[in-house]
Amino acid sequence: MKILFVEDDEMLGKAVHIGLKTEHTVDWVTNAEDAELGMETGQYDLVVLDINLPGMSGLALVQNMRRRGEKIPVLLLTARDTVSHRVEGLDAGADDYLVKPFDFDELLARIRALSRRGQAFNDNYLSHGDIEVNITTKRVTKAGKVVELSRTQFDILKILLKNTDRYFSKSDIEEKIYSWDELIESNTIEVHISALRRKLGKNLIKTARGIGYVVEKTENHTQ
Repeated sequence: MKILFVEDDEMLGKAVHIGLKTEHTVDWVTNAEDAELGMETGQYDLVVLDINLPGMSGLALVQNMRRRGEKIPVLLLTARDTVSHRVEGLDAGADDYLVKPFDFDELLARIRALSRRGQAFNDNYLSHGDIEVNITTKRVTKAGKVVELSRTQFDILKILLKNTDRYFSKSDIEEKIYSWDELIESNTIEVHISALRRKLGKNLIKTARGIGYVVEKTENHTQ
């Protein structure tokens, strides 16, 4: 999952950023203006957002997102713990609310819950030929046998299986699975594609020179 994390408190922001990066791809910004710019240039699955930000408030950011028709789930973080404040945040368009200080495990649990809520049940499962993928548990099997993938390999596979017959360039994939502060070698995507072909079949992912990578739809493909 790719998360946009918006928090201006340096100590809290750094701790949460490091923690989230163990399981997710995370871009951390410290104000709402940079968050809006990030959403213009990147694609996110979830926004974790502090309400009290310098300049534009977190509530105003959520309202702007909803006015634009953006349906990205939003988890608000705030030190204000009253019913009226919670109602205000939810009415602004947020999906959940977590009061500071919070336990990091609870933050992770709420992120998982929002991820599940944002998907239809069938979206948790993908299949292509004899390959089956459980998105929630990240379990991949081929002909009934479990195949171990790295996080990056799994993310690439999910993108291609959820968008069969659509070509993705190397830069398209990099934008979807890496955060801004990650250093990416020029051949990193090619290395992961090669590994996926080795583990799941050399004909699974096709390459069109100058266009990108694609998994072609089969009769029994589901998503």
